[in-house]
Amino acid sequence: MSELKAKLDGATISEEDDGIRLDRWFKRHREGTPHALLARWARSGQLTLDGKKADVSDRIATGQKLVMPTPPVEAEARPARKGRPLTDADIELATGMMIHRDASAIVLNKLPGLATQGGTKTEQHVDGLLDALKFDGPVRPKLVHRLDKDTSGALLIARTPRAAAYFAKSFSNRSAKKTYWAIIVGVPDIAQGEIDLPLAKQPGSGGEKMHVDDMGLAAKTRYRVIERAGNSAAWVELQPLTGRTHQLRVHMAAIGHPIVGDGKYGGKGAFLTGTISRKMHLHSRRLRIDHPDGEAIDISAEVPEHFAASLDALGFDLLLGEVGIDDVAKGPPPKAAAKAAAKAHSKQIRKARRGERRGRTATSKPTDHVGKPKPKAKAGKPASRKPGAKKPPPRPARPR
Repeated sequence: MSELKAKLDGATISEEDDGIRLDRWFKRHREGTPHALLARWARSGQLTLDGKKADVSDRIATGQKLVMPTPPVEAEARPARKGRPLTDADIELATGMMIHRDASAIVLNKLPGLATQGGTKTEQHVDGLLDALKFDGPVRPKLVHRLDKDTSGALLIARTPRAAAYFAKSFSNRSAKKTYWAIIVGVPDIAQGEIDLPLAKQPGSGGEKMHVDDMGLAAKTRYRVIERAGNSAAWVELQPLTGRTHQLRVHMAAIGHPIVGDGKYGGKGAFLTGTISRKMHLHSRRLRIDHPDGEAIDISAEVPEHFAASLDALGFDLLLGEVGIDDVAKGPPPKAAAKAAAKAHSKQIRKARRGERRGRTATSKPTDHVGKPKPKAKAGKPASRKPGAKKPPPRPARPR
């Protein structure tokens, strides 16, 4: 009996693991244990929860007592795979992108050109940098959503398994709100609207490219033109109402206004001439999501250097971006939005008056404050009286 006990190990299920499958617990806490070995332990009765035989698919609950084999049986497990050791530069890169941190979440302002996850010939990516963001957390942080490699901006990282499950649910039920900024080629005819075009993987692209397909999955995007640069380009706010791959990029290209720098979906027409960067101009500007500990996360990420330079080169005013789609829908705008709207109105007036002569010539007619000729005083009309002054006596009638 003592020999049997020596071969067994035990653990108490924590709150962080409440409700997950037993095999998921092993992935989190016994990473090197293969699934085939777990199944063998379950069949032989060596896995128990509260003294009862357990199966790998069983859901576990907080406080349950798990008993499992230990070496030499566990020696059959494969060693956990380890990524390359992080350099000082990797740690600096990871911590330098951080714009929010609490007990359950970290938000990064992901750099353009940095992949979210690894792939073929992709050695550096956010997932590979997460060990640098563990700090005093109980486990390695985990990605809960993705951004395209060339898309910059707010990226949420969960610091605990409980937070990861909570955030994943928020993204799946669409309660999380994501707002993107983009610079697009040309100007849409309708300044604010919704794009409703189903998407599917494009045949022959190996799943690397999407296209509009009536038989595809539903995809909806709200958009609003923030400001325009003549007819050549526009700065837009985008809100994905669904989460399809490359959704914003495909939708904008489908309506004839590809995102600047997106050669994959816009071809050569996606690039502007002059000093405008050829990098992708798509940025995850704002993220709003409920928090497992109470108060919601509502955070904005600053645009990268190339995006800021393009906004400036095209004459766009950053203040105008503060009036969002949701702010317009709510009614009276907040002070920042009101200020932005007033500034936009003033800008329109200045443009309309551009080229007008500002100086007055000697022969010009006197004007009032709105630029209209002052009316001539009518003969015989008395000057305005001060309040309380006596009314002058009537003039005597002329003899006929």
